[in-house]
Amino acid sequence: MKALLLYPRFPQTFWSYDRFMEMAGLKAFIPPLGLITVAPLLPEDWQIRFYDRNVSLETEEDWQWCDIVILSAMLAQKQDFHTLIQKAVQLGKKVAVGGPYPTSTPEEALDSGAHYLILDEGELTVPKFLEALAQGESQGTFRSTEKPDITLSPLPRFDLLQRQDYFMMAIQFSRGCPFNCEFCDIITLYGRKPRTKEPAQTLAELQRLYDLGWRGPVAIIDDNFIGNQRNVKRMLRELIPWMQSHNYPFTFLTEASVNLAEDDELLELMSQAGFFGVFLGIETPDQDSLEVTQKFQNTRKPLVEACQKINQAGLLIYSGFIIGFDSERPGAGERIQAFVEETNIPQPMLGILQALPNTALWQRLQQEGRLAQAQPLEGDQNSLMNFTPTRPIDQIAREYVQAIWSMYEPQNYLRRCLQQCLSITVPPNRKQSGYFPLDKGLRLVAQLFWHQGLRRSELRAQFWQQLWLLLRLKPQLLGLYLGLCAAGEHFFEYRVLVRDRISEQLGFDPLIPARQPVSALLEETVV
Repeated sequence: MKALLLYPRFPQTFWSYDRFMEMAGLKAFIPPLGLITVAPLLPEDWQIRFYDRNVSLETEEDWQWCDIVILSAMLAQKQDFHTLIQKAVQLGKKVAVGGPYPTSTPEEALDSGAHYLILDEGELTVPKFLEALAQGESQGTFRSTEKPDITLSPLPRFDLLQRQDYFMMAIQFSRGCPFNCEFCDIITLYGRKPRTKEPAQTLAELQRLYDLGWRGPVAIIDDNFIGNQRNVKRMLRELIPWMQSHNYPFTFLTEASVNLAEDDELLELMSQAGFFGVFLGIETPDQDSLEVTQKFQNTRKPLVEACQKINQAGLLIYSGFIIGFDSERPGAGERIQAFVEETNIPQPMLGILQALPNTALWQRLQQEGRLAQAQPLEGDQNSLMNFTPTRPIDQIAREYVQAIWSMYEPQNYLRRCLQQCLSITVPPNRKQSGYFPLDKGLRLVAQLFWHQGLRRSELRAQFWQQLWLLLRLKPQLLGLYLGLCAAGEHFFEYRVLVRDRISEQLGFDPLIPARQPVSALLEETVV
């Protein structure tokens, strides 16, 4: 069997870092770990060709060569995903699909013509698909209500990747999250009982990357890295001596819940192991909204204090925020901005709340008759809500765009980059190498100096002043700081994209103040 494995293209999004990638001579931020984990589950006698279409495109000869096309996709990739299914069907090729998007909405893949739906987690459903294929079945849907033991998960096929075209590599240690946030689909897809690999598996994956020549950032793309704190500590205790013996070839970034700040031992282990950053799901500083969405873990400790604690452990903070929760008070966007300024989080990812399929939020809104059934879910932070909110959608959209526009105003962004780095307590064992590959780094720095140190007149003086201050106070974080500054070039363009997309959906520019009623103007005049 000749299998063509394709990973669909992403549109321009918060995470695409388009301008940053162009400046650095890279193609994509992170590789498709799911698809290269499925690859070793296929029979050894199969011939495989793999393309991440964000890096390089397959040829017409590849399409003619293959017997079957295998796709994996997230919701944000839906447009290219459906285009690929339809092309395969037109060429008379069998199509098998999997990943979070078709798992959540399988009917959409079927409507485009997919023959085989390999849903849920591949360790259990790929064998079912292969058995059906061997029996000559021409179509089928393969699901599992059970969750696989990921200590049996195969070593990903990192060798399939054009590694030099990515900003960072990716591994996974655990799946699932113990919490019960109403809007989140992680517990629907992967369960509330975190499952972990054995430490030896993680070290084997890192050794494979090391042997393939990778040096630089590695993302541990867990749903919640600290979901099983006992096991993650066990892994970190074995990772630390491995990193030391290999002279710290990697730095790590991961995602964790805010209660990370409550565990001093875990923070220390992450620091010793070479972690440079963590993505936190902060969502909102409004305590009442956190309670409405059942994100109680964010209410146990003051969020500003938690961020300070994580910075003091040597970790850079990335974070996610959401606007549009039920019973949300007006001004939520301004309160998020104030929180971001107080904590100096450089790259806050703000999105408008969407009800994802099969989540508790989706089910509640469906019962309440508030889902917009005719509106397709786009998987984009810049789409208006797919349900009826409890306050005017125009108000939510204005606050969203105004917050993005202000937070990613170039001077504001650059200031937060400096202040975040100055807030980080640099561990004595911190190695400078590994934030960015040297061969790409020189090009990136040259581009950065041109754009922010010379071309942008509004940033020129600020850029050089901040760089000098950083060199004086935290020279160990120079690579990290320059990378954050360079990423700003993506976000300066992204804020324009946000404004344009929301304006198109609203029919007006949300940055232009709403016209007040005549009665309100008369009242102001009298006062």
